[in-house]
Amino acid sequence: MTLFNQLAELCEELSGTSSRLLMVDRVAEFLGALSPKEAEIAARFLAGHAVSRGKSAALKVSARAVWQVALELSGESEVDESLFADAADFGEAVEMLFRMRRPRVEPTLTLADVEAGFEEIAAIEGRAARQRKLEVLRKLLAQATEREAKLIAKIVVGEMRHGMGEGLLLEAIAKLARQPLETVQRVFLVVGEIGQLAAKAREGTLEIHAAAPKVVRFFQPLRPMLAQSAATIEEAFASLNRPLALEHKLDGARVQIHCVNNEVRIFSRRLNDVTASLPDLVERVRASLGGLAEQGVILDGEVIALDTLGRPRAFQDLMRRFRRAHEIERLSREMPLALYVFDILAWRGELTVDLTYQSRWEILAELAEKSGLQLVARIVPSSVAEGETFFEKALALGYEGVMAKALDSHYLPGTRGGEWLKIKRAQTLDLVIVAADWGYGRRRGWLSNYHLAARSATSPSGFEQVGKTFKGPTDQEFAELTERLLSLKLDQQGKTVIVRPELVVEVGYSDIQRSPRYSSGYALRFARILRVRDDKTPDQADSIETVAKRFEEQVLKPKPL
Repeated sequence: MTLFNQLAELCEELSGTSSRLLMVDRVAEFLGALSPKEAEIAARFLAGHAVSRGKSAALKVSARAVWQVALELSGESEVDESLFADAADFGEAVEMLFRMRRPRVEPTLTLADVEAGFEEIAAIEGRAARQRKLEVLRKLLAQATEREAKLIAKIVVGEMRHGMGEGLLLEAIAKLARQPLETVQRVFLVVGEIGQLAAKAREGTLEIHAAAPKVVRFFQPLRPMLAQSAATIEEAFASLNRPLALEHKLDGARVQIHCVNNEVRIFSRRLNDVTASLPDLVERVRASLGGLAEQGVILDGEVIALDTLGRPRAFQDLMRRFRRAHEIERLSREMPLALYVFDILAWRGELTVDLTYQSRWEILAELAEKSGLQLVARIVPSSVAEGETFFEKALALGYEGVMAKALDSHYLPGTRGGEWLKIKRAQTLDLVIVAADWGYGRRRGWLSNYHLAARSATSPSGFEQVGKTFKGPTDQEFAELTERLLSLKLDQQGKTVIVRPELVVEVGYSDIQRSPRYSSGYALRFARILRVRDDKTPDQADSIETVAKRFEEQVLKPKPL
């Protein structure tokens, strides 16, 4: 049994290493000395995931709660936080507290012990869930050394900061498996869970999985294919530069539906199992597919919520359905769902992701004709003008815009390639809130000035700020956002609360300008939060490259005379 302390020591070593090659070598060596199950746990923890990605449960434990437990174990009710001013991050502050206030503990925790603790925390729901979660966390931290406590805190809040991102971790797994990186990436696209990938590498079965890419693991979701943005239909035609299809882009929630015989499971964009919250949708899919899904099918689609008159409801109302644990039957009646399918990822027990988009659509259209499933509206335009007419009609019907997809493109799970493009009239970006300021005047008592950031591969934090805004939310939404952001609190500097970069918001803006105020070099003008994107993870937010591209596009536009 491998001690958790050994992983903690490895993370310390990685934090002090700047050489990418050395980091890859050390992680490959470490994982290679473990059993397949331990390699699975270690890789998951290195990636900052407490539990297997795709589980509907999450720890739901804030940094504030971790700090309170650490104080209790140190025999304190509160301490002077200035003592931890030199701490590089939250995990290091916990380590310093234990070192200063708690008797020394010898390392006894194993990787399996910590995994079992996290799994138990994630599974706790219902009455007094918070207290019961913290009791399990208390037991874990009580057995942890200072260094182990630091790593546990880092994993719980998802703030690793050891430089071992997903890309390097995949390189380490490739080295462990003695396989080309492309092979590992191909298997990861289908497996979708870094721990399971490491276990297969340790077992020596990666090559087998790569050689049989059509094998389907039903009820284990594939990471969804993502789209880049295009400003206009004309730009989409020029960018793809080959035959394409246009589809209506619905303002709903992405779902992936697995159906084998009569068993139906539904997964969200974040790979969470939301089947229990959507029983009406499950029954509808089961009734539609019937015997057609005997060998198994995986569908990709979008769900929108309807009011009693059959009109689309607000996106935030839809999210209530996805998070609901109680009164589901009542909500099913009050908020019925409409399902629109736009892709098929597996059919008759085999993956179809390697088929072209056009081939997949033909299979899907035939299935829809037999089953009655509703497909998104779609055309294959012969000209930009025809595409623009379709786009305008989509906007007139109340849709967000359209998707442009190359007919010869393949489905690339988890990839934001250039084969799919989204075209919307409004200028919007999906950004992450990384901090917020306490408000004043009417907004006193709320975190109401939000620091907005885009993904960045070169920033140590993984994000670069591109603006601030207090516009958009209602008073009720200010209060709700305050509560959510305080649960993600990492630090406070004056009136600014630094938060874990987890909450994704859709932001509208007028244009982008150069700005020395932010390290990104860009700032959004007249930014306004349109909605919270609970269906998106931070790694699905827009990148700083997208911001830069948008800036260049507006600079190159001819000015009106």
